[in-house]
Formats: sequence, C-alpha cells, structure tokens
Amino acid sequence: MSEDYKIIVDDVYKTFNVYLDKANTIKEKLLFLFSRNKKQKREVLKGINLKIKKGEVVALIGTNGSGKSTLLKLMTKIIYPNKGKIITEGKLTSLLELGAGFHPDFSGRENIYFNASIFGLTKKEIDKRVDQIIEFSELGQYIDNPVRTYSSGMYMRLAFSVAINVDADILLIDEILSVGDEHFQNKCYNKMKELKNQGKTMVFVTHSMQAVKQLCDRAVWLCDGKIKMDGSTEKVVEEYIKETK
Repeated sequence: MSEDYKIIVDDVYKTFNVYLDKANTIKEKLLFLFSRNKKQKREVLKGINLKIKKGEVVALIGTNGSGKSTLLKLMTKIIYPNKGKIITEGKLTSLLELGAGFHPDFSGRENIYFNASIFGLTKKEIDKRVDQIIEFSELGQYIDNPVRTYSSGMYMRLAFSVAINVDADILLIDEILSVGDEHFQNKCYNKMKELKNQGKTMVFVTHSMQAVKQLCDRAVWLCDGKIKMDGSTEKVVEEYIKETK
C-alpha cells in the first residue's frame, strides 16, 4: 500500500439477505411450514472504488439506504465485503453505534478501560489517559455510575471521549454526533478540527451539510449503492442539495 493512502476501497460489493416471512411464533411456523425462509438478496454496495489519502477528512453523504454506514462498517472490518477488498494503513478507531463496546452494569470509568483496550491500549496507557478522557467527557461524578443509567447524550460523551484519546491514525465516525447538547457537539467538532490539523485521517457519515462544510475537504455522494459524485466539499454538497430539495 502506498504511504500516500490510508484507506483503499477496491471494487467492493456488499449484499445482505432479507427474509420476507420469518416466523416468530409456533403458529406462524405451522402456517408458513412450506413457504418459510423466503429471502431476497439486497445489494447495498455495487462496485465501490475509493482512495483516501493521509490527512484527508472525507464526508460520506447520501439519503438513508444509500450505503454510507455499511461502507463505514466495512472499513472497520465489523462486516466484510462479498466481493472486492478494503485496505487500511495504521491504527483505526471508530464511533459507529452509540455505546458499542460498553457494558451496561459497569461504571463509566470501568467502561473506559474496556473500550480503550478494544482500541489496542494497554492498562498503563489507559492509566495515563483516563483523567483526560473523563475531563473531556464532562461527566463529573456520573463517571462512577453504571452506564445503564446514562442518557444517550452521556453515552455519546463517553464514547467520543475514549475514541479521540486513543491516538489513532484513522477515525471513522457515523451519525452519533447528532446526539447530545449543542455545547458538547461544538466541543466535538472543535476537537475534530484539532485532529485534522494534526494530520489525522477521518471519514465522517452525516446528514448535516453544515458539519460537512465545516470539517471536510472532500465529499463522496453515495446513491443506490454507487458513488454518484466524488470531489471538493462545496461542489458535491451543492449538487446534492439541488437534487434532494
């Protein structure tokens, strides 16, 4: 892999099976005894080719169902393509689902250790950063409460605070920054600008065109599982807004 690129998506296809008449009860199983398990193949991504350079901040935009989140999950290797390949270079961290990796019965502090270890940090490394993570999250006394007592905004604060403090080369972020209060959202955007200035590579899925314009050098417009447009943020967002008005 060339040192110029942090992410290469090479001719990627992704298909999911959608079951149309899945039986949930014994009665339904008997009624659909001979016709159950009918399924459709839904092709979510259709030959995606994409290269992202070191230090680029790229937005994936498009309407719901266009394949944005699926592509992000493929980049994290949570799921794998049916065809094609994705190569990433360097340490990667992601914020895809709110509270993913958190155990509800453990405290926020304990979950910092669990979550950061998933991202590859040792206990000593987490010990050095735990106060910084807690300070950024602004959870205060709530950090020692079970995370099942947290609101969605508190989950987001904790998840983002861990993810941006693991010193990753690549940061992948789904729509979760739409959760929480305006103050903390602005704090997150400012932190992402700081990471951008440090040369970190970021891929950002959002429906907020204002956030795209603020943060991203480049936008990739996905439509029906294909790349419709890839270029400078201004041009792509302008065309996208025209079509979706």
